[in-house]
Order: sequence, then structure tokens, then C-alpha cells
Amino acid sequence: MGSASNGNDGIITGINVTPLVDVVLVLLVILMVTAGYIVSQTIPVELPKGATGETVSSTLAISVDESGKVYLDAQPADEQELRQRIQRARKADADTRAVIAADGRTDHRFVVGVIDLLRQEGVNRFAINVQPEDLAKSPL
Repeated sequence: MGSASNGNDGIITGINVTPLVDVVLVLLVILMVTAGYIVSQTIPVELPKGATGETVSSTLAISVDESGKVYLDAQPADEQELRQRIQRARKADADTRAVIAADGRTDHRFVVGVIDLLRQEGVNRFAINVQPEDLAKSPL
């Protein structure tokens, strides 16, 4: 009996993708953990629900908490600082947009004040951030 050849001595024609899949899964886990950490640093506001809510990319992210305190890009901002930063953003991009995320329990006057300030500074393209909701559950 002689030794049998399995043909394993030839050229490798296949690629083992198992290590590639392992690396991709590790990167995915790292991305998920990092994204959770970044999101946890946002200002906590309870957004009202809206049936026509959508995602809008923006230059300015304005938040109004329950007490009416205003934040611009997660940093507290008074009216003067807010005006200055809006003016700088308008100089950089004339088509500046804003998204206003107001707590559902805040007084309406605070949100109207922010909208009025945006319009005074020439930002006419803005959106109110809401959580999307089914039409069947609409409060109207």
C-alpha cells in the first residue's frame, strides 16, 4: 500500500473569510458601543410625538428644556450668545438650517421666542424635532 495523495499540495484557490467576518463583527460592536456613548451626552428632553416627523440634517441644533433654558449644540446659550453663533453660521453658509428640540412640557412662549430669534437672524429654514407616531394615536 502506497501513500495516497489528497491533492492538498497544489495552489490555494479559495479564501477563508472567517477571520474577515470576525474582524467586521468586532468593529460593529465597537461602533455600537461608541454610538451609545455619543448619544448619552445629549440634553435629555421629552419630545412630543408627531405623525409627520422626519429626520433633517442641520447646522444648528437648538434644544429647549422643560424650564425654558436654551442650548445650542448641547451647550447652554443665552440670547446674545445664540445670536452671535447664528450670525457666524449664516456667514459660513447662507442656507443655514436649524432643528429645535423642545421638551413637550416647556411653555410655548420659549419655543416661539427661539423661532422669532432665528427669523430675525435670517434663518427661515427650521424644523421642530418630534418623535414619529402612528396616525391612529394622534391626539387630535
